[in-house]
Amino acid sequence: MKLTVVGGGSTYTPELIDGFARLRDTLPVGELVLVDPAEDRLELVGGLARRIFARQGHPGRIVTTGDLDAGVDGADAVLLQLRVGGQAAREKDETWPLECGCVGQETTGAGGLAKALRTVPVVLDIAERVRRANPRAWIVDFTNPVGIVTRALLRAGHRAVGLCNVAIGLQRKFAGLLGVAPADLHLDHVGLNHLTWETGVRLGGPEGEDVLPELLGEHGGTIAGDLRLPRPLLDRLGVVPSYYLRYYYAHDEVVRELRTKPSRAAEVAAMERELLRMYGDPSLDEKPALLARRGGAYYSEAAVDLAAALLGGGGSPYQVVNTLNRGTLPFLPDDAVIEVQAAVGPAGPAPLPVAAPDPLFAGLLANVTAYEDLALGAALHGGRERVFRALLAHPLIGQYEYAETLTDRLVAHNREHLAWA
Repeated sequence: MKLTVVGGGSTYTPELIDGFARLRDTLPVGELVLVDPAEDRLELVGGLARRIFARQGHPGRIVTTGDLDAGVDGADAVLLQLRVGGQAAREKDETWPLECGCVGQETTGAGGLAKALRTVPVVLDIAERVRRANPRAWIVDFTNPVGIVTRALLRAGHRAVGLCNVAIGLQRKFAGLLGVAPADLHLDHVGLNHLTWETGVRLGGPEGEDVLPELLGEHGGTIAGDLRLPRPLLDRLGVVPSYYLRYYYAHDEVVRELRTKPSRAAEVAAMERELLRMYGDPSLDEKPALLARRGGAYYSEAAVDLAAALLGGGGSPYQVVNTLNRGTLPFLPDDAVIEVQAAVGPAGPAPLPVAAPDPLFAGLLANVTAYEDLALGAALHGGRERVFRALLAHPLIGQYEYAETLTDRLVAHNREHLAWA
């Protein structure tokens, strides 16, 4: 089995390598190709990747290359984890929206739109080259904004599934609080990427006992603290929202915080410099503890599970993925990309039935889905007016003066990545 990671020079990659090594019985990778145009980073990451495989006795071969076409040739699955513009572009995404009093974040609001505009054309080009190399290859997208990028891939007819680590992180957290094995918990997870709620937590599978009331009753304070939301809000909602919902439920509070501290991009850039220094140590043969602070916890386990299921080798029967709605949430278009539990196999994901969401959640989902549709149109076809309409539609913006100003700033900060600007 051949797997290719595009963006293989990312500091995330050793997390993925560790998962491939530990879970080789679930996903027996014979050849793993790391593709990245940044040769210096790729050499450091590739060296550590080989040492991790060697330490854990994995017999697979790890290849590094800057040649995308060679890297994807014959691949059974291709994982996308790229960042167009690097941390420098992310730094801008997190700062210029704050100048207008709007949240600055790499996947939410105006910053998220900027990232989508930079990313979608690049990902579609990669996907076409994957299709030419192997039309049956699966594309697993971990590149943010996952919902919009996956929607672009599926609209273009690619065999693609979007992946996020929020659900698996919550599953692990809840299992620890309840004293059960993670595999014993099934989440009733519903929403869009980075806009989800856990409406049930079931023991033993989709039909199991819902222990969410017990979880909130006994551990609501801990969960609320992790989400940085008030405990009474969780009690009133009766669900566990994704931590990204804080950008909606406490927008102005978040903006005040972000204005008074260094950006997350600056923190990550500093971490990446230290991680790359560590990766260059020839005695290091395991992922360093610092990597846990970089983000992407449990990404490797989710990726292995998904790839194994898609390629017919096993994996969990039900997994949280980003895939086409196709009537699962009747109030959204069939071609919307939703994030829900699905039965996953070689034919792809099939969403499980979802109980009708509370109107409090459904209204926001419909609003953001409309924004994502407009955002994808802007990413595919360009034009200032399309950018303006997407920003005006976003519930965290919504006022024409903000949308006008943010459009100007988005274009000004991203001209080198926008062919039409």
